[in-house]
Parts: sequence; C-alpha cells; structure tokens
Amino acid sequence: MEALSERIKMLSESETLAMTRKSRELRAKGYDVINLSIGEPDFNTPEFIKDAAHAAIDQNKTHYPPVPGYPELRQAIAEKFKRDNGLDYSPDQIIVSGGAKHSIANVMMCLVNKGDEVIVPAPYWVSYKEIIKLAEGTAVVVDASLENDFKVTAEQIEAAITPRTKVLIYSSPCNPTGSVYSKDELEAIARVIAAHENIYIISDEIYELIRFEGTHESIAQFDFIKDRVITINGVSKGFAMTGWRVGYLAAPLEIARACDKLQGQVTSATCSISQYASIAAMNCDPATNKDVRKMVATFEERRQLVYGLLEEVPGFRNNMPEGAFYFFPNVTAYYGKKFGDAEMKNSSDLCMYLLNHAHVALVPGDAFGNPDCIRISYATSKKLLITAITRISDALAELK
Repeated sequence: MEALSERIKMLSESETLAMTRKSRELRAKGYDVINLSIGEPDFNTPEFIKDAAHAAIDQNKTHYPPVPGYPELRQAIAEKFKRDNGLDYSPDQIIVSGGAKHSIANVMMCLVNKGDEVIVPAPYWVSYKEIIKLAEGTAVVVDASLENDFKVTAEQIEAAITPRTKVLIYSSPCNPTGSVYSKDELEAIARVIAAHENIYIISDEIYELIRFEGTHESIAQFDFIKDRVITINGVSKGFAMTGWRVGYLAAPLEIARACDKLQGQVTSATCSISQYASIAAMNCDPATNKDVRKMVATFEERRQLVYGLLEEVPGFRNNMPEGAFYFFPNVTAYYGKKFGDAEMKNSSDLCMYLLNHAHVALVPGDAFGNPDCIRISYATSKKLLITAITRISDALAELK
C-alpha cells in the first residue's frame, strides 16, 4: 500500500529551492559555489524594524494573535495602501499570513473549484502552477515574449478566456523577469476581465518597492474592477524581512472572510513578534526611508553592472528589467552544444552544467514556464556578480 496521497505525488518540488539545496551540497564538499538562484535580498533587516521586534518581546507580545493578524497591523497595512497606492481598504478586508506565498495559496483555495481555469502569464513565479494544482484547478499558460519585455497583452488574455476561467494571476514587478506593467497595460487587461463578471484577478505585488523606473501601478486602482481584485504583498523583499514570514492580502470582504476561515483551520496567525516588526515597516514611508532607498539604489547599480556583463556573453539575449532583482536571458544559442558527451538539450541541462563546471547556481527557465531562458538573481555583491558571470562565460566557451 502506498502511503502518500495523489495530491502530494503530483506536486513538483520548487526548482528555486532545489537549486539552492544543490549549491549547498556542493559547498559542503568544499566547492566555492556562488548562489544566484535564490530570490532573497542580501541585506539585513533595518534596525528600526528590529527595534520594534525587541520592544514587542520586552512587552511580552508572545501570545496567540488573532487569525487574520493584529488589528493595529491590519490598520497600518490599510494606511500603507492609501499612502503608497491610492487604494481604500478597511482593516477587515486585510488578512495577514505567513508570507505572500501563503496569501496566494489562501486565495486560490478559496476561489478555485475542481476544473476551474486560472490564466497564468508566462514567465510566471515557480509556485503559481503548483498552488493551482493543489486547488484542483487547471493552469492556462499564456506566453509572453522577450520582444514584448516578457509581458502579455490584453488581447492575449482575452483569447485565453473560456467559460471555465475563474482567475487571472500575475506579478508586477515580475519574478522571474523583472518586467513591470504600466498603468495603460493594466487598464487594458482590467477592461478585458471586467467584461467577464465571474473572473477574479490575483495581483502579486511583492516586489513593489524594488522598482527602478516610474511609479508602481496596482490594477485595483481601477474602480470598475477593484471588487474583483485580490492584492498580494508582504515585507520580505522591500524590507529585507524574508525570515520573518509576513505577507498580506487585501480583498473584497467575502473573500477576505473566506481566507480568514481557511487560515483559522490550517495555520492560524503568523508569528506575533514578526507582526509587530511589520507594523514598523508599514508605518514608514518607503519614498523617504533611508534603508529602503539605499537598498533599491544598490540593486539599481547591480542591474546596470549585470546588464553590461551579460551583453558581453556570446549568445545571450537580454532585456533590461524595470524591477525586482533578476535577469532572464534567452540561452537557446547553447542548446545542442556539448561538453564531452553531455549535450545541452534544455535550460535544466545548461544550469546543471554551470553549477558543476562554473560553480554558479542558477534556475532553469522551465521552472517559470519558459524553457528558452535561465533566471539569474543579482541579490549579491558586485564582486561576486563579476566573478560569477566571468565563470559562466568561461564555462560556456568550453561548449562545442
């Protein structure tokens, strides 16, 4: 008798985490591996946030929090939405969870029935399709091209809609491409969805603060679609708080209450101390906060550096990302080439070759719905980035 459920057997392991694990295994064997596979800022949490956590500990804020989050945190998030995004949400429309991934899973479980279709623009974040699987939905992938900056059009979304469509999920700024949708692009997509009254939008905005051009645009800003938008965000990326595990969603009240109900049975609230630390994060204005501005400025310097380095790698085709901290170059020029008897048939082969021979950990594009590319995180020092891309270029030159 097999012990494991069909549910878990059909679920794929996160390839980003898998590559991180493989790089750690090589490091344990003594290899000097540079890990460019993980989506984590290489900054420490700002002191003012840590001070708030220390204060919460000293005040014994260590008991069970309310399932949807402390009222004062939800109020701070509501004020953040008004200040930063021009969005009006009441605290009871906001649910705090154990990270943005947890928030996405809550919404998907509450909206999607077996056989419902979820439109997923590709490249997409690695966990979207697997969360859809868990909800017994069907992912309908819509491909975006490098030539269109890895963004889908409203016309493509319209063409993908069927009577079974229930949700559109996307991220902006995007993981893995760093692409950012403009206000006009979002409005065009919103008008397509608005014409189909049973479709909801999950807008993943976790990289909101790591943006280099223009202003961040939320699709919920359009009144004609707001009551069918669920906005996802969190503190992990913009405030370098990955380990604190705090994400949140803002949604129509019925959906927020459903997520509260689900969370109450599965996980309950996220960590009390992390929540009090997050109040400090939400109360700061990121436009003027020196810690946030310094981090974004550093990422911008690295973006310029890495773009220049990648442009020198023969065969790589690159776009200039407007946000997040990734590049997603097309690497098909190396498919069919060999190292000895080992042929580079796809991005997975290429990433394993670069891990073993260049000792640089990357993530194959297959994980993000685009097998022509690889994801490179530049959330590390300039020195390591220069070394890593030099190693990549040297190793690729050995392929024949």
